This record gives sequence, structure tokens and C-alpha cells, in this order.
Amino acid sequence: MIKEELNTISNSYYHRLDQENYLSTFKRFPLAICCGQGSRLRDVEGKSYIDALAGIAVTSVGHSHPKVVAAVREQAGKLMHVSNFFVNLPQVELSERLTSLSGLERVFLTNSGAESVEGAIKIARKYAHSRGRGGTILSFHGSFHGRTMATIATGKKKMQQGFEPIPQGFVQVPFNDIEAVKAVLSEDVAAILIEPIQGEGGINEADVEFLKHLRKICDEHKIVLIFDEIQCGVARTGRMFAKDLYGIQPDVMTLAKALGAGVPVGAILSNEKVSSAIDFGDHGTTFGGNPLVCAAALASLAVIEEEKLVEAARKKGEWFKNKVVELKESSIKEIRGQGLMLGIEFDFETKPLVMEMLHNGVIANATATNVLRIVPPLNISYEDLEEVIMVMQKAIQKVKEHAEA
Repeated sequence: MIKEELNTISNSYYHRLDQENYLSTFKRFPLAICCGQGSRLRDVEGKSYIDALAGIAVTSVGHSHPKVVAAVREQAGKLMHVSNFFVNLPQVELSERLTSLSGLERVFLTNSGAESVEGAIKIARKYAHSRGRGGTILSFHGSFHGRTMATIATGKKKMQQGFEPIPQGFVQVPFNDIEAVKAVLSEDVAAILIEPIQGEGGINEADVEFLKHLRKICDEHKIVLIFDEIQCGVARTGRMFAKDLYGIQPDVMTLAKALGAGVPVGAILSNEKVSSAIDFGDHGTTFGGNPLVCAAALASLAVIEEEKLVEAARKKGEWFKNKVVELKESSIKEIRGQGLMLGIEFDFETKPLVMEMLHNGVIANATATNVLRIVPPLNISYEDLEEVIMVMQKAIQKVKEHAEA
């Protein structure tokens, strides 16, 4: 139960203030969220919502988890920031925890997913140059790696429009097409950057054999293999990392989103071979890895372990898939994904479906035009998941009726 006092001012009031003052980069839902607990959010008018989006796969241990809140409060009372000229204890502990979990030897902590990918690109290029290779980064159609200048160069063309000239040294090929990869291989390729499961692209899973071929190509040509696990990492897929689903170890892995349970923290993890190319002063950050965010990340990882949320994601994901199949809804073309990173593809555009679900108290997301993305907190109850399905079913009928009218 959310116990925060209600604000007496309406959603529309805050929505208007937002439109007057904030840079118009988001098409926001007309809600002002004031508080949350577990898998529930509440707006300023007192309406409760089941959060099946989790801040886009961020609040994996739920909103305001008491152990994360306690860790942040305790750390805030000790030390929130110190320059990276010094060692800070939570950063050391988090780095050790991440290397232990991942099997990768080095960690660099960042503020976001896009910053993690930017850093991974720098590491890969420095390593490639030390081996006499060029700096081209190979990525895939449907990918999403961020919104900085370098990361939009790896993604969709529509995100590049208006921001020309786009940085050079980036090439895209079709996802899951090994022949397309081979066709562009040259001494200029420094790294292959891939999401094992594409998030923004519509919850598209990489084929196991495709990833195995990528690993072999990278080994043979001294190319850096980078897994972007910003959305699919940290227990989301029913494994701690999506790489573990495939049994393939990348040279570099990027994290963010769920790592901090809502506190902005990301990470670049890399093996010793690639990391050895980095010298003092090659990269840096002011806020990355400060004591406050590291304390939050450590608490989040502890909750995932204590509450067995890796296993929970796997079991709940299979349960949810089966429930969707049981609906026998003709407009559903496919449900795909792993764990609680799920995409339901429809034969119509899903934005109206999302709005209808929102009206009925469930927050979800439309992506790739006709895919409903479901990425709730990993500790969401089966009762709330059941309600998500019921609301979705009713919303589907409403959208179809409206389309026929």
C-alpha cells in the first residue's frame, strides 16, 4: 500500500507546467506520478497503476524497495560524492561484485547506458588501434544503444535526422544475418556491438548460432565483441546476464537501467585482454561510480540474490507467455522474449492499446510500431500479472471495436 499523502493539485496542472518549462523531447502520458511501492505507482489525483514497464526495465526490484531506500539513506549520511582521484569503498565493493558475477575482469562505472556504450566504443577502438586495425563499429538493424551522437550512429536512421553530420566509422547490417556480417568484414572493423535481445527494436532475440558465429569471427580477426545488456542484463531475462542464456562471453559488456534500481548508474565490463589497451587518462568521469549510486547498486544486487529474482523472472515470464497464448486472441501474432523481457506483437499499431490499458490502470509501452513491451518489476506478484493480462484483453477488444466503428 502506498502511504504518501495525496497532492491536491491535478495531473493536468503539472502536465501544463511541464509543457511550459521542460524541453519538448518526450511525448508524455498526461499523468504526474507522485509515489510508488513495489509494482504499483500512484498519480497526484490518487489513481493507482500496475507498473508493467518498470521505468523501462529499470526498477527491477520494485519501487522504493526498503533495502535500497535504507542503503541510499545510510550512504547519503556518510558520503555522497568524492572525486575519482580517490578510492571510495562502495565503488570497490560494486566493482568486485560485478567482476565476480560476470567473469569479466575490469569495471568502469558510468552514469547511464549511453555513456556505457560510448566508453565501450572508446575501449574497443583503442584496442583495435593497438593491433593495427581501424575503428569501424559494426551494429545491427533494429538496435538501440542510446541517444548521444555516437550511439545514434549505431541505431535507427530516423533518430539521426536533423543531427547531421553523423560521426563516421559506423556500419549497420541486418540482425541475425551472419552473411551480411561477413560481407562487411575488413581490417577497418574494430568491434561488433549487439544487444543479445533487442529492446527498443521490438524484443528480438539473437539466434544462438548467430552469436556463436560472431564470437568465432571476433576471435579469428581480433575484433572486440561488445554485448549491450543495458536492458536485458541484471536478472531481466531469467539469467543474471543475457549472455548466460547463450553461453557466450563477450569481450566487453555494457550495463545500466536495473543496476541502480532507479538511481542513475551504468557500467562497462571488459576482459583483461581488451582492457590492457587503456592507459591513464584515456577515459574518465566526474559522477560515475560515486558512493551514493554504488550503494544503491549493491543493495539492488543483494535484493536480487536474496529474493531469488533471477529464478522469479524465469518462472513468471513462462507463466505470462502461457497465459497470453491461452487467450487465443487472433490479433496477437507472436509473443517473444526471455524472462520478464517480453514483447507481444499485434496485427495493429499498439499505441492506442497502451493508452487504453493506461486508462484502466496498467502502464505498458508500445515499441517497434506494433509490439507491446512488458518489462515489470521482477518481484511483481502473480495477482498483478493476472490483472495486467485481464486489462490487456479488455483493451484489445476496445481498440478493435473502435477500429471497426
